[in-house]
Amino acid sequence: MKKQAIKYSLNNLKQRKTRSLFTIISILVGITTIFIFISFGLGLYSYVQEMTSSSSANKIIIQAKGMSIVGMDTTFKLTDDDLKAIEKTAGVYEASGIYFKTAEVKQGKELFYTMIIGYDPKKPLIIDTYNFGIEQGRELKSEDNSVVLGYNYQIKDKIFSKPYSLGNKIEIQGTKVKITGFYEKLGSAPDDAQIYVTNDFIKKLYSNETLSYSWIVAKVDTSDIDKVVKNVENNLRKQRNLEKGKEDFFVQSFSDMMETYMNILNMIIGFVILIALISVLVSGINTSSTMITSVLERKKEIGIMKSIGAKNSNILSIFLFESSFLGFIAGCLGVFFGWLISLTGGIILDKLDYGFLSPSFSIWLFLGCIVFATLTGAISGVAPAINASKVNPVEALRYE
Repeated sequence: MKKQAIKYSLNNLKQRKTRSLFTIISILVGITTIFIFISFGLGLYSYVQEMTSSSSANKIIIQAKGMSIVGMDTTFKLTDDDLKAIEKTAGVYEASGIYFKTAEVKQGKELFYTMIIGYDPKKPLIIDTYNFGIEQGRELKSEDNSVVLGYNYQIKDKIFSKPYSLGNKIEIQGTKVKITGFYEKLGSAPDDAQIYVTNDFIKKLYSNETLSYSWIVAKVDTSDIDKVVKNVENNLRKQRNLEKGKEDFFVQSFSDMMETYMNILNMIIGFVILIALISVLVSGINTSSTMITSVLERKKEIGIMKSIGAKNSNILSIFLFESSFLGFIAGCLGVFFGWLISLTGGIILDKLDYGFLSPSFSIWLFLGCIVFATLTGAISGVAPAINASKVNPVEALRYE
């Protein structure tokens, strides 16, 4: 387009600023919504990728079936015999049983309930699987009757009014236990409040109960992990004297667990974005309506431009530019408000210890939303622009 044609289009949009403003707002709302949900979705994807390391790919997780939270349902159990059966399975290098229990933690008169995890320090497969390291102190050793705490125990008023330090003692299940270390921040309030002990020590803490494994984690041959999973299932069925199809356990690779989680996440985010796209579609219809009205109001102007030599392509480009420009402005504002809302939400979530839900921003997200909004405006203006370009100049000059 020539400079004077662009100036003419911008001047027309300015003269009809109220209508232009409402058109921009209608597209802006959809773009803002899309930006917010994609940014939070990217944040969750990043969290999963950070949590999943290369060492997770060779792990499978065996769980007893149950209707309750891990560590709460004692109806379905995994035993030492199950562990031995898994260890003898072809393709399994090593396996380790994991205990999950609910623990009462006390500081003075303050009470707090959290998850305590027992594992074998000689086979720290659960730690390797989730890829988190020590912030202070050291990992547990087999002979330790001590604990490693989640990150938040170090912070005042996060869990208790007084923070804990290395060497302090913390009361768990009525027993004073020495603190050996603290794990790094994971960004999730429940995860950062967990307690880790050895398998031997958790049996002492719950000496009045008969404990069973909540999980068994196995390190396996990755060359044919599906075959290893089937071998584990077969051996466990024999060990537990179960028929095929009547298993009271399930075996899943860690990668499959993450893939299932990602698929669910994709469905949720996709559904929300679909709703936002419907909003953008409605905005596109509104933009098209605005441009049709603009063509009718400026029919005489179109006739004058054609009578002094303007071609159909010139008229077409003027109206396409106007609708595209409205989309572009809406896209820029939508991206700005989306970024502002997402950033604020991320700060709030981080303060609430749900930092793993924080958004992630990509340059492609910014550019993609702006381009999408511009194209929405352009497509919405195609039909009115074509109609404008086909206006008969003689009839247009007589139009009132």
